[in-house]
Amino acid sequence: MKFWAVAVLAAVLAPAPAASAAEKDKKDDPAHVKEGIADHRAMAEAHLNAARCLESGRPEKECHAQLAKDCKGLGIGKYCGMKHRH
Repeated sequence: MKFWAVAVLAAVLAPAPAASAAEKDKKDDPAHVKEGIADHRAMAEAHLNAARCLESGRPEKECHAQLAKDCKGLGIGKYCGMKHRH
C-alpha cells in the first residue's frame, strides 16, 4: 500500500513546465482531465503490481521487466517515471 501512495504522491508533486494559453485551455478540457486521471490510475496500478511481484519473491529483474511492459506509453524512463535509491 505504501508503494501506491508514493507513486500517487510523486505524480502529484512533480513540477510542471510553464504552459502556453492554448495548453492551459486544453488542460481545462474535461476529456483531457479524464485522460490524465486514467493515466495516473494505470501507472499506479502498474507500480502496485510491481510491488506485489517483488513481495512474492520473484526476481527484481523479472518484476521490472513486467513493469516496463505495463507502463509502455504511460510513464517516462525505464521504471515508468519513478526513481528511487536502489
